[in-house]
Amino acid sequence: MIKSENTEKRNYITHMPDKSGAFLVAGKIIANHGGNITRVNYNKAVDTHTLFIEVQGSADAHEKIQKELEECGYLPKAEAEKEQKIPQIMMIVLTLRDEPGSVKPVLEILDSHKVNISYISSQENGSGFQSFKMGLFIENTGEIKALIEEISKICEIKILDYEVTDRLLDGTVFYVSFANEMRKILNLNQNQTNEVLVYANQMMQILDEQKKSPLKTFDYIRRFASLVVSRKGESFKPDISFMTLKNGITLFIVEPPCGSNTYILARTGDSNTADSLNNSGSSSSKNDHSASSSNTELLFIDSGFACYREEMLELLRGLFPNFDSMKKTGIITHADQDHAGLLDLFEKTYMSAGCYENFRLEKEGKLNFREQIPLHKPYCNLSKIISGYKTPDLEKCIPFKERSFERTNTAAPELFEEVGTQNFFDLDFNFYEGLGGHVRGDTIIECPELKLLFSGDIYVNIRGFSNEQKEFNALAPFLMTGVDSDSEIARKSREYLLLNYSDYIICPGHGAVKT
Repeated sequence: MIKSENTEKRNYITHMPDKSGAFLVAGKIIANHGGNITRVNYNKAVDTHTLFIEVQGSADAHEKIQKELEECGYLPKAEAEKEQKIPQIMMIVLTLRDEPGSVKPVLEILDSHKVNISYISSQENGSGFQSFKMGLFIENTGEIKALIEEISKICEIKILDYEVTDRLLDGTVFYVSFANEMRKILNLNQNQTNEVLVYANQMMQILDEQKKSPLKTFDYIRRFASLVVSRKGESFKPDISFMTLKNGITLFIVEPPCGSNTYILARTGDSNTADSLNNSGSSSSKNDHSASSSNTELLFIDSGFACYREEMLELLRGLFPNFDSMKKTGIITHADQDHAGLLDLFEKTYMSAGCYENFRLEKEGKLNFREQIPLHKPYCNLSKIISGYKTPDLEKCIPFKERSFERTNTAAPELFEEVGTQNFFDLDFNFYEGLGGHVRGDTIIECPELKLLFSGDIYVNIRGFSNEQKEFNALAPFLMTGVDSDSEIARKSREYLLLNYSDYIICPGHGAVKT
């Protein structure tokens, strides 16, 4: 495998003739220029001619590879196959910015493919965009496939009507329709839309090899995106509850339908505040209970998805009237996007060395620990786009010492190794890094005096899921073929927690608190 620092990976969405030796031609072109094929996927049931090829090589090699693939008709810019000459009319709608020259690139593409316009209609509507309805006179469905792919890279395109004369076109419509739907759900730009299409295809390839339906894969991705987006704004209604602990400490619990639980520890101070909290009980309202205005410090454990930032801020300002001026410290149990989305709210965030290394890799543009697992990489990349995740500022991340993964004599490494202790509210919180059963860097945090344990996703309370949480949390195991990096270590770690902390309040990564 090519590993030079001067190489990069690029995805080529190629369009090949349905005949023997077609892929061999592309393979020779790539090999002749020193490129290394790192991934390839073709699924005839979805599209007869579309082949995804991921290639690693130098910038110069990619330039030559792309040129030769275009020259032989395998990329959209090249003249497509000539076998089919059945004329037909295709109706399309293009969404373009309402500004001078916006339609020019599309017309240039049509001209380059020698496609005639038989009908065109457009009318401004004051929205800043215009919908151009066009009828295209097509002599070759191979040509229109390449044309559609090329247009879809610069603007949204919808296919209204066409005569099904070729299986080739069916696949094109499927991919373009899926890309358009994801763009609309997530409000993506064109580059992000193309990324989603590549990651979705990677995921489909993995699941297809496990005899799982390609169409089910795309449906689950669509549902994942829709559920995350549908819970924003006024629809963001997490379950909110609290527990009054020793030393005037109150634990606030925020359980959203999508993403991890967020836990907040606060010293409520006066007994009147604690009494009012106790009388209010558990609620899904954001403003039913608030902490004493004398409170000056908050400790957060995990923080959910980044896309719920504004909703969480509104919720937190309702719980803590002086939230903006309070000292806010964070802890994360692991570095998955659904737990680490809001770390920028905290002055500093404590974490295991494994979590810190995960973020350092991201900052350097390298694969994080999830992405290093081929089965998890496509989901991880999609999750970043869907949730709006950004790598946290490393200067605000405080790692504990590295744990040892080596065997001691003949004994296996301990499931959990103490890596640090930190004092909050005059109480000691002990940090234990695991062996990475869920993901490298996963950590549990215990406070012996409060009999409190934060388990992250080493333990999730499935029986404590709401109906919405059940629906959302069923998607990741399918799309990732399992959420654990090492299922056997994850199982042993979970059993260890339930056995050794049976008298503790266990705060899971997802689901209700276990008392």
